[in-house]
Formats: sequence, C-alpha cells, structure tokens
Amino acid sequence: MLRVGHVSKVFGRSRWFNPSKRAFTDPREEVLDLIELPDAKQSLLEKPRKVNMALREVSFEVNEGEVFVIMGLSGCGKSTMLRCINRLIAPTRGTIEFEGQDVTGMTTKELRSLRQDKISMVFQHFALFPNRNLLDNVAFGLEVQGAIKASRHAKARQMLKTVGLGNRASANPDELSGGMKQRVGLARALVNEPKLLLMDEPFSALDPMIRTSLQEEVLEIQENMGLTIIMVTHDLDEALSMGDRIAILSTPDSPGGNVMQIGTPSEIILHPKNEYVAEFVRDVNRAKVLRVRDIMFPSDDKDALEQSEAHPLKLKQHLSDVMHHFLLDGQPHPVENKSGELVGWLTAEALNEAINMHAGGVGDGEE
Repeated sequence: MLRVGHVSKVFGRSRWFNPSKRAFTDPREEVLDLIELPDAKQSLLEKPRKVNMALREVSFEVNEGEVFVIMGLSGCGKSTMLRCINRLIAPTRGTIEFEGQDVTGMTTKELRSLRQDKISMVFQHFALFPNRNLLDNVAFGLEVQGAIKASRHAKARQMLKTVGLGNRASANPDELSGGMKQRVGLARALVNEPKLLLMDEPFSALDPMIRTSLQEEVLEIQENMGLTIIMVTHDLDEALSMGDRIAILSTPDSPGGNVMQIGTPSEIILHPKNEYVAEFVRDVNRAKVLRVRDIMFPSDDKDALEQSEAHPLKLKQHLSDVMHHFLLDGQPHPVENKSGELVGWLTAEALNEAINMHAGGVGDGEE
C-alpha cells in the first residue's frame, strides 16, 4: 500500500554562498552529502549553513490492514516522517508511493484530494474546532467534500456512536475530557472512510487508564474497518502492544540513517539488530508483549487438536493473558485462529522459555 524509499529531510534555507566553493549552493543537499564522510559531525555541518537535518535515508513499506508503528526518542524525526507521508512536510530527497502514486510529485489539487478521500490524520492535541459541536466537528471533512448536511450528519452520528459518544453529538469540545476529545478526533478522521490513518502520538496526553482503554478501542475499530494505520509514539510498551510491525528510529547522524530496525514485536525483542535496539528492549516485560502466535507450534493433526479437553487459546492473546491456564493443568493447549479453526499447540515449556530467555544476539534482526 505504501512504500517509503530513501527519504531525507533537512529544514532550513535552500540557498547560501559557500565560501569554499565561492558559489551559491543548496546547503540542505550539502549536509546530506557531507554527513556520509568519515568523522562528519552533524552540528558542525548544520550550524554555518543554518539548516537542521531531521531525516536521512528512511525506507520502509506498509502493508494493507497493518498497524505500523514508528517509534523513537524525542528528536529522532518520527513526527516529521509521518507528515512527509501526506506531504504536510515535503521531503528533501526520496520517494513516497501510496497505492502506486508518487506523493512527492503531486500537485496541490491532487494532495487535497488525497487528504480528503484516502489519508486521514489524528493529532496529539486533538485539534478540535471550539466553535463547533461534536457532530459538526466530526462532519467537517464531509462538509469540505461537499456532502449535503443530512448525509454528513447521518455519517457523523454513526461515527460518534462507533467511538462511544453517540449521546454527546450536541456537546461542545470544552465540555469533554481528554479521552473524549481524542475519540472525537478519531471519529473525524474516520468518517470519510480513509484507506490510511496517520496517528501522531494520539495517546500521550491521556491518563494511563484512559490511554490503555482507548488503545484497545482503536485496535478493535481498526480490525472491524480493515484500516491501515501508521502511528508515531515514543512509548515502547505502546508500540509493542499495538504494532504489527515497528520501525525504531534514532538520530539522522547514525550509521546508515535514522532507521535502527524494522520488525514485529517478537523480532524486536528476541533479535535486536544492534546495541541501540537491545538497550531499548532490555527491561521489557515479555509476557505482556509476546503473543501466542509468536511461540506456538503449528499442527495439521486436526483430530488431536479437536480431541483436546484443554481450553483453546487465540493467536493474538498475549502470554500474560494465558499463563493462568498452564498454572491449572500444565498440559498443551490448542490454538485457534480468528475463524475458530484449530491451527496448533502452545506448551508450558515454550511459554516458560519465551518469558525467561535472554534476547537473541545483536545483529539477527530484520533490516
């Protein structure tokens, strides 16, 4: 669905007089070229040119129906990368293809259509219109599209109901809690049925209990609607619990660019690619991150699976949610997929090994 190729972004002026070349050049391009040299220092390159490098050589692909998380510490460029996807920020170098179309080369009209019809965004600080009630806030995107009032209000009411605010349509934003405001922001982003949802640290301003509840609701909505989500966060637990795959970013002066590793939560935890990632995941509670699907043993022996009297487990259940079954009996439990088909086994031995084992050797992770 989305392909990001070698994207770099340098903020700042596009022209300066280079004293060593005695000519006017593009300082952004110079910084990207010079940072590749041995012993190059980002700050020493940026300061005289009055530019700031945020991204370098970022590449990844996102599959349809996937929750893809971009995570890292403050200053690693993750929010900049998110805004490059829908061209709120134009990359300095690289390509961004959405459904085969080059986003970086789109006209203003094409970008407007892309943002209205196919790519929506949820912001960290809600960005609601204070002079509109919840119904009109949610219906805003449809209004911009030219939908008639009755139609857009009907869709907005249904979306408010989906996010649990069906009885608050006439309320104003200043009457809501932070969690409710973010639900309205989510409803507004989803009402035009986008194919891709961008979420920029959507839960960071919320209290822990509200944050967990809303995370679960988002995943449920995502599964029901078949949404593709790209989410930015600095919270490792959030990334591991929500992401199908995760891209861990560092600063752009890191060897090879910002991207440290891309992989599933289990790959990130069990096989960190480098010391940076290994340090990130060192103290992770594995039972709350690893899922049944990560350590189960596939089996085609349908008779044995169906004859088992042990409680069947779900592929997506976290190990922490199934541990009590093994404390009761210790026997292998069959595992079923989303359709209820039995597809394999989970044993107490595999569970214990996964929870207590040390992370795999550095260098084994996906590029």
